[in-house]
Amino acid sequence: MESLLLSVMKRYVTGPETNRLQHRGFTIDDAEAFFALNSTPNVMRFTGEPLIPTLDAAKQAIASYPDFDKFGYGRWASVLKETQIVIGFGGLKDLADLDAVDVGYRFLPPYWGRGLATEACVASLDFGFTTLCLEQIIGLVVPDNRESIAALEKADMKSDGEFVYDGTLVLRYA
Repeated sequence: MESLLLSVMKRYVTGPETNRLQHRGFTIDDAEAFFALNSTPNVMRFTGEPLIPTLDAAKQAIASYPDFDKFGYGRWASVLKETQIVIGFGGLKDLADLDAVDVGYRFLPPYWGRGLATEACVASLDFGFTTLCLEQIIGLVVPDNRESIAALEKADMKSDGEFVYDGTLVLRYA
């Protein structure tokens, strides 16, 4: 049954579009932007993920990203429409260990404070509920990450508690 489901499952490599952003799967051509994003300490400080150490590691991460094949959706490159430059990512991620789908976003510092995280979050939530027919989407955030909390709240998500995830205290929004 599972293989039948996977064979008919649509791959949403192109994600939702907003007024300012296009969302699509990362390609190897995006490796420099992906590397810049994931090797910047300020960007990564609340993620719990290690910095990507090299451009080659960024290329490998893009090439081996399994979510679109496995689930049909994932984290999309966020492309600023006015420049066609990859400025971050936004999208959904299946968290099998929690039996949940998480909304996430990450942007380069020059694009902070412009409402782009909220815009990407709202579009991802709409896509998840409307296109994928998900019943619930969560957002996990470190309590000190005030900007991300604000984006989740502006997207009408509500905190429903805290717990330790991967060794880090997080707030859970739904």
